[in-house]
Amino acid sequence: MAQQSCQDTDLHQRLVYGDETALAEVYDTYGALVHRVAGRVTRSPAAAEDVAQEVFAHLWSRPYAFDARRGSLRTWLCMLAHRRAVDWVRGEERHRKAAHADDTTLHTIPTPDPPPEDVVMARERSLLLHSALARLPLPQRQVVHLAYFAGCTYRQAAVELGIPEGTAKTRLRAALRRLAEALADPPDSSDPPALADAPGERGA
Repeated sequence: MAQQSCQDTDLHQRLVYGDETALAEVYDTYGALVHRVAGRVTRSPAAAEDVAQEVFAHLWSRPYAFDARRGSLRTWLCMLAHRRAVDWVRGEERHRKAAHADDTTLHTIPTPDPPPEDVVMARERSLLLHSALARLPLPQRQVVHLAYFAGCTYRQAAVELGIPEGTAKTRLRAALRRLAEALADPPDSSDPPALADAPGERGA
């Protein structure tokens, strides 16, 4: 436990200083676990993929949210994945009920409590995330798909795509950075999110 705590503290400090290799190490260690946690709750591969992407993008853009003194990084990531997945399920349940309710039924249903703010934000993040993913260059989208949808490590993704491990890691880091930027600074709803190419990453 002490060794794990020291490792978590080291990773956290490196993330705070913007060390992208630390993010790659965290993903390589916990990526498949986070995806499984999200999948068990949502029972949807696509939703689990979205949740996993959000979790690591959140860690990259807001590393201070994790406090190594309060628990392990593994536990924190799983809790965050579970919370985001539950938000997604609640939002889907409300969406399905609204979609199947006719006008007559709507008049007989008592006015529900306002939906939790975190549910609304989760749906907005999901839409923003899909827009950001669509704007990633194809090579980066391929790595992200293998990493989150297929649950591969970046090493396995490199083998699948027939590219060097370093290239796969670079593409994954660049994609996560772009997704984190999109989620951290959402544009106006009338202005679709634009993701500028990161320096040195164009066409990676």
